[in-house]
Amino acid sequence: MYGNELDEAAKIVAAKRDENLKFEHARLTADEKDDLLKKFHPDRIASQFSELKIGPNKGQKAPIELTQMLQAKPRFEPEQIDLNHVDYETDVLVIGGGGAGTSAAIMASEAGAKVLLVTKLRVGDANTMMAEGGIQAADKPNDSPAQHYLDAFGGGHFDGKPELVYTLVNKAPSVIKWLNDLGVEFDKSEDGTMVTTHGGGTSRKRMHACKDYSGAEIMRTLRDEVLNRTDSVTVVDFTAAIEIIKNDKGEACGAVLLNIETGELRIAKAKVVIIATGGAGRMHYQGFPTSNHYGATADGLVMAYRAGAKLLYQDSLQYHPTGAAYPSQILGKLVTEKVRSLGAKLINKDGTVYIHPLETRDVNASGIIREVKEGRGVDNPVQPAVWLDTPMIEMIHGEGTILKSIPAMYNMFIKYGIDIRKEPILVYPTLHYQNGGVEIDKTCHTNVSNLLVAGEASGGVHGTNRLMGNSLLDVVVFGREAGIEAGKMFKNISLADTSKMNLDHVKAFEKERADAGINDDVVSPKILPRYTHGNPEFEKAIPGASK
Repeated sequence: MYGNELDEAAKIVAAKRDENLKFEHARLTADEKDDLLKKFHPDRIASQFSELKIGPNKGQKAPIELTQMLQAKPRFEPEQIDLNHVDYETDVLVIGGGGAGTSAAIMASEAGAKVLLVTKLRVGDANTMMAEGGIQAADKPNDSPAQHYLDAFGGGHFDGKPELVYTLVNKAPSVIKWLNDLGVEFDKSEDGTMVTTHGGGTSRKRMHACKDYSGAEIMRTLRDEVLNRTDSVTVVDFTAAIEIIKNDKGEACGAVLLNIETGELRIAKAKVVIIATGGAGRMHYQGFPTSNHYGATADGLVMAYRAGAKLLYQDSLQYHPTGAAYPSQILGKLVTEKVRSLGAKLINKDGTVYIHPLETRDVNASGIIREVKEGRGVDNPVQPAVWLDTPMIEMIHGEGTILKSIPAMYNMFIKYGIDIRKEPILVYPTLHYQNGGVEIDKTCHTNVSNLLVAGEASGGVHGTNRLMGNSLLDVVVFGREAGIEAGKMFKNISLADTSKMNLDHVKAFEKERADAGINDDVVSPKILPRYTHGNPEFEKAIPGASK
């Protein structure tokens, strides 16, 4: 399985499995949670954050890596761009091809808008595709949106914007129906009733899933719906938006685009712009591994910030407690919370259950970090970790449960000779979700006119911690809301209103940099991460990857 030393460590877990299976660890009190978070959560390490010197959030804190991107040089000089040469004209420009972007494109299309969807990889290459455990909705008789609200608002430390949380939970049941009608294959019982389970921090079983391929199934359906709308939705892939364009009124009216295959710059002109660029895991804050897809580099935050949009909770990230910590080939890959909702418990090197498996994600992540830092973690050559005792699942629910309910998890580990039906797995927190982002209202408006933001690039929906299943819900609910809103807006805007396109805000930003004494050569958006340590061939092949 693992090798001599880890095999011996795993035997300690196996020896205490029957005892641990019967043991139910008490939930932590509010004070105990606060103390654990204060001491061990990465967001509480002051040295890992720096003060923003410029922009709408000047004086506030952000992760060091994000601060650098938000205050970096633009990728071009404004004078180099010919805004009179327009390559694309559209009613609604959607930047991003994940769950939020595709949902927005569908709804704007439904309203009669001509939609241009640009994505720097391919439609569906997004964190949505990689979500596993499920999507929340209070649509069972023993549940209600009000109960869902209490769970989500409290789980976010009461920091969420109430109107956003209200929209999230009240739109949830209709979103599940919409997805089901589009063809998403949700898990159902023989009579057609949707199967629901618990997640961390939920007081009811409201997690709807497609085994543990939930995000992939939802993304497949949304992607196909977009690609089938060739009469109203144009998709341009391998093309990154690198700057928002404004008109003389200060309204968003398009974007500068970069074809990452050829390096060509193109101009898109639009009545309404929707940013749906997703998260930031590939920034690898504090050196953490990530569960995110290759393009998750906070581009939307950078573009919106430079255009004058305010951020909210930009200093809050979610570290999913159970990222794979062994073997090295899957370091940081997500081990869905569904594994714990099915009964697997977190175990330290002594074979001890040290925490309830369904505490909220920030609490469980902090608990794992504590066990490792205080010497109760499992040493392994990849990443010090704790055990997640997956064989408990079939002891509780019977043989065959793992292949039926979490086949992706089985397949991910069996490739490396680890049978999760018989052997525990090693886990450690992985950078998973951008809790904060561009501040929006309930219809996705920012403080910049005609600029909407939806999905993980937005801030305020989840407060400073997100519950399992509310991310897939967020991207679809607010992706739809952005599309619906854009579908109303474009009818009252003339393309003539966008005729005086300019990049004056970029010039102003560069002056602000200079006045603040920021004179480094870092450029943003990042576009793609770099893992080659100076390989010039790679940098040549992927324009912009060297920064």
